[in-house]
Amino acid sequence: MKLDKLVGERFKEKPADCSVDSHAFMVRGGYVKYVANGIFSSFMPLKRITKKIEQIMREEMDRIDGQEVQFPVVMPASMWQESGRYKSIGKEMARFNDRNNSPLVLGMTHEEAAVHLVREYGQTYAKYPFMIYQIQTKFRDEARPRAGLIRVREFTMKDAYSFHTSQKDLEEYYDKCHKAYERIYARVGLPQVISVASDSGMMGGNISHEFMLLTAIGEDSIAICGECGYKANVEAAECVLDAPKKQKSAALKKVHTPNMHTIEEVCTFLKSETAQSCKAVVYQRNADDSYVVLFIRGDLEVNETKLTKYLGCDIHPAVITEESGIHAGFIGPIGFNAKATVLYDRSLMGMNNLVCGANEDDYHYTGLDMERDVKGAEYHDFAKIVDGGICPVCGKHAITVSRGIEVGNIFQLGTKYTKSMNMTYLDNDGKEQYPIMGCYGIGVGRLAAAIAEAHHDNYGPIWPLSVAPYQVHLCAVRADDADIKAYADKLYEKLQESGIEVIYDDRNVSAGVMFSDADLLGVPYRVIVSPRNMKNGVVEVTARDKSMSKQIAVDCAADEVINLVRTELKKFA
Repeated sequence: MKLDKLVGERFKEKPADCSVDSHAFMVRGGYVKYVANGIFSSFMPLKRITKKIEQIMREEMDRIDGQEVQFPVVMPASMWQESGRYKSIGKEMARFNDRNNSPLVLGMTHEEAAVHLVREYGQTYAKYPFMIYQIQTKFRDEARPRAGLIRVREFTMKDAYSFHTSQKDLEEYYDKCHKAYERIYARVGLPQVISVASDSGMMGGNISHEFMLLTAIGEDSIAICGECGYKANVEAAECVLDAPKKQKSAALKKVHTPNMHTIEEVCTFLKSETAQSCKAVVYQRNADDSYVVLFIRGDLEVNETKLTKYLGCDIHPAVITEESGIHAGFIGPIGFNAKATVLYDRSLMGMNNLVCGANEDDYHYTGLDMERDVKGAEYHDFAKIVDGGICPVCGKHAITVSRGIEVGNIFQLGTKYTKSMNMTYLDNDGKEQYPIMGCYGIGVGRLAAAIAEAHHDNYGPIWPLSVAPYQVHLCAVRADDADIKAYADKLYEKLQESGIEVIYDDRNVSAGVMFSDADLLGVPYRVIVSPRNMKNGVVEVTARDKSMSKQIAVDCAADEVINLVRTELKKFA
């Protein structure tokens, strides 16, 4: 491909609306064009990158006996009504009616379609196990798309679905798929991706893992133990706390705290630590706006994923009205009689001498003893794990919380979908059973963006050879020189004939412009043909990551470049 024919422009200035490097470089380098919020078109360089990523995924899925299929983007609402998710999923799913007024949805995930496809096929145990997968466009109406391709509304995903007759068989296949994912990340140039325990969310099931690239721009928080290696998404990590210090309980005392609504204000006023307080966090159920009041230790944050999972419904921060009977800013467990579901985080278990609201404007209590004053309270884990906290596995204060980009996930779904959609098979004894499912997904565009986040410098992305848009960037400096042009043309032809992917820049532009564009395209190897080099009988070969730079005699340049590329590619096989 000649660069002067490549559709898309490259430019120096960082776009104002690009918050992360991968997004900025993809705009500046002519990879993507904004269409609408969270929706992009791809130019040829990105299309070539994602095509290579998809091929690696195909190879690894085929390696574990996956069969590629394709599900529709548009599905009848009845399919989702069967599973029960048509109403349980909120505004993220796009719903519409066709010309016959039949309700349809745009696919944001395809568990229902997978069950629908194989429901008749899998009627006997002899057909199992099997796995089907697709690479397909999906649409999820994200409330807050961000960071270019990292969080979008329209995206391409590799999603796979396995079907089994026993939990043991699912677990064995789940482990195979976990290893396949590790190979995928290594082959695309991200061996540093880690696997963490996660919450299954709307997918269902009890066991799930996310694959995370640790980076400061990530939107997920990951808890990692430096002692035993425990890793989990903060949403799923158990919050373990030291046992409360035993101290003599003071008498419960109501104190005047005028115009102090936050726990920090109250504790400062009463010269008490926030860890010695009981604060209330109030939510409402999305379905009926009924109130949920959660009491938790004052220095901790609520893990809304845990709370939602416990309640079995979606929630939102409460709008507290006067008629609710809830005294915002002064809520406490003693004398609380408003109509609400009341929950207690286990951080309060065994605590005493706490500050809490008195359920009366401008008043709080001191001396709260949970065992003495809140008899019969049930405690559950609703808190976020904290940096420096206790590891749930080894029990040491060794937790660090880091940011990460989720670049894949796998779930043990169980019978959630096969049971709701009445997919059954006859077992060896002729009894009807529900197949057990696993689900395995990777976003293609997000993975490409994650690679750019992990591999770049101040000038542009540095694509790993396995996914780079081209393998060699040939630069003919001073292409208006007939000798330079003739040699570069011949080198271009020979590299192409040998199967090397070359982007050839023979424009009549300055070396600075030429190299700036090359940096933005991020091709692993750059071959420079210039008057100075030709005078010395050599061409210059450099690596985009600056790990290598050497001069090669013009007579053997093609052979050496071919060998260099082929040798390096073997590392990604």
